[in-house]
Amino acid sequence: MTTTMTLQDVGELEAGIIKALKNVYDPEIPVDIYELGLIYSLNVDPLVGHADIEMTLTAPGCPVAGSMPEWVENAARSVPGIESVTVDLVWEPPWSPEKMSMRAKLELNMI
Repeated sequence: MTTTMTLQDVGELEAGIIKALKNVYDPEIPVDIYELGLIYSLNVDPLVGHADIEMTLTAPGCPVAGSMPEWVENAARSVPGIESVTVDLVWEPPWSPEKMSMRAKLELNMI
């Protein structure tokens, strides 16, 4: 028996991961990391249940730099169908408030 994955399956897995990531917060900012714009890319391979996530932090000296990638990995792994996750922490391009969603800016009274 072969399993055929569709774009819908990929979309559902990505949506599930995004939903899980919206439960991860930067401890110093009361907005989730997805809305903050800290997730730069998300690629899912549903055939093997793997997700690659590229993310950054608000600053290189962020006190949770050692912990947050693990939080992101654990959140993504909680999605049914995801068996493995690779999280790459990158610094280019640097994060800036412009990367925040409108929702995040509203929550932080930046508009």
